[in-house]
Formats: sequence, C-alpha cells, structure tokens
Amino acid sequence: MTLVLVATVAVLYGAGAYLMLQRNLIRIVIGLAMIAHGGNLLLLLAGGPPGGPPLVGLETSAMSDPLPQAMALTAIVITFGITAFLLAMAYRSWVLHGDDIVQHDLDDRRIARGTFPEDRP
Repeated sequence: MTLVLVATVAVLYGAGAYLMLQRNLIRIVIGLAMIAHGGNLLLLLAGGPPGGPPLVGLETSAMSDPLPQAMALTAIVITFGITAFLLAMAYRSWVLHGDDIVQHDLDDRRIARGTFPEDRP
C-alpha cells in the first residue's frame, strides 16, 4: 500500500512540475495544486502507519504522530492563500489582456538566441 502512495506522490510531483513550466496561468495554478497535494500526501506518509490517538491517559502501545498532520494542515492553508493570489493574478491578466498567458521576457529571447548581456563589447 505504501508503494502505491509513493508512486502517487511521484506522479503528482511530476505532473505538477510539468504544468508549472507552462506559460498559461491556469495551468500554473493547477500544477501548484498538484504539487501541494503531493506534498500533503508525502507529509502524511512521513507520519508512519496509523496508530492510536495521541491522548494522555490511554494505554496504547503505538500512537500516531500528530506533527505530520499539523504540518499538512498548515500546508493546506498556505496553498489556499497562494492559489487565491494566483487566481486573482490570472483574472486580472484576463481582464487586461483577454488571455492569461505570461508574455516572453526580453531575457528569455536573448537566451533563446544564445546572446547574453555579458557578450556585448
């Protein structure tokens, strides 16, 4: 079962990284969400197998570690804030330009041509 979850994390990271390399802002947002879900799943996998509740006074030999769950909850909140910000940027780009594609930068064009600012006489 753990191997399936590790493979799921790898697929989420791979697909999310591929989508974040696109120039379309919606694809970037979806890629960020996929990487965030993979990270949350990885945090929960780091907690180990499920055990008893970590409450004082209960006589259980194997207790569950609450730290990965707290970190996953914090990551969910942070991801929600970043996603809301990126969606606001995508909407603003759509309103101003009619699309949500990130424009090429001048440095991107120089790198594609193979000329760099250091090469100038």
